[in-house]
Amino acid sequence: MPRFDLPLEELRVYRPEVAEPDDFDAFWAETLAESRALAGSPSFARVESPLSAVEVYDVSFSGFGGDTVVGWFIVPAGSDGPFPAVVEYQGYGGGRGLPHEHLAWAASGFAYFVMDTRGQGSSWGTGGSTPDPHGVGASAPGFMTRGIESPGSYYYRRVFTDAVLAIEAVRSFEGIDGDRIAVSGTSQGGGIAIAAAALSEGVVAAMPNVPFLCHFERAVGMTDRLPYHEIVRYLSVHRDAAPRVFQTLAYFDGVNFAKRATVPALFSVGLLDPVCPPSTVFAARNHWDASGRAGTPHIVEYAFNEHEGGAAAHWPRQHDWLAGRVG
Repeated sequence: MPRFDLPLEELRVYRPEVAEPDDFDAFWAETLAESRALAGSPSFARVESPLSAVEVYDVSFSGFGGDTVVGWFIVPAGSDGPFPAVVEYQGYGGGRGLPHEHLAWAASGFAYFVMDTRGQGSSWGTGGSTPDPHGVGASAPGFMTRGIESPGSYYYRRVFTDAVLAIEAVRSFEGIDGDRIAVSGTSQGGGIAIAAAALSEGVVAAMPNVPFLCHFERAVGMTDRLPYHEIVRYLSVHRDAAPRVFQTLAYFDGVNFAKRATVPALFSVGLLDPVCPPSTVFAARNHWDASGRAGTPHIVEYAFNEHEGGAAAHWPRQHDWLAGRVG
């Protein structure tokens, strides 16, 4: 893949104007309040497994609208904590998979929660278990245009709410240091992590890896790759819907969440990435923390990689960076 985006020196300062609804904060405050009012207590059921170095729990918690969302919670065996924790969100189409796929953080002394993504889990990996019981109007195949008629019905309203309530569920678990919870994710998971960091109280750090769901208007016009191309397909049929579609997407744009995040962050980007173009990642990174409290986020640039970014080579960087912040 040849370089197709802005030169690196321009990417590092790329800070575009992105449409932001006047009621953005009110919309999310109301959304979260409604779901919190319907939430029950999370359940943590110990799972027997051959993984003797860790303890595995099958977790159920209340997400958007009181819907049940599941995840794996994995902690180091033989210690009562309190542990710092990492909450991780999954890439597009994937689910929570199986516990033995998620050992790195627990093996290095962290508690680790991997959230299932509602309605997904059947495109790659080893599956998911959380349905999305909400009906939607006409949409293109995939998740990007489900309920896109309005912010209230849009699919990612439910997912981002799940992500925030997942953090609150983890904080309730015995043995967790509630002041040392970080969020992470790759691609779609990175976009979810940005939203969760902005919408949650008490998160200590965010690690968005090649994040998706950022700077929608540029991404949709720049790449012909899925999942952004689902929006192109939709608009090629619904020819007059673009103003309404982008008005909805503005409530879910990672750039608008990045402005509101106030915690240290470690981003990564693949400079040859045709799925999440580099400029869309830098747009979120360069808007991070409009208050100025957290400082400019770190970003690791993988100059010759596409959407895989640093892949497995990136995790040691995340670990060392986070360990320096939580001890």
